Amino acid sequence: MKIKKNIHFEFDQELVREPLLYKINRMFDVLVNIRGAQVSDKGGFIALELEGTMAEIDRVLDFLRGQGVRLGEGLGSSER
Repeated sequence: MKIKKNIHFEFDQELVREPLLYKINRMFDVLVNIRGAQVSDKGGFIALELEGTMAEIDRVLDFLRGQGVRLGEGLGSSER
């Protein structure tokens, strides 16, 4: 059963050039809807709506944690 889950994550300068969204699209069976983003050379914030099975969404979250991003539930705030 497919569900939708809103998440947000922040990342530091070391990950700015990493193609995280591309990797999510290629590696996981989820639909990704970008709800907001703010990225600079010093880091960034991205709010996403993920749609897929809970197991697949959990795999995405594990992947992001493994990349060193700070995760939160909900769309969060891009105020930095």
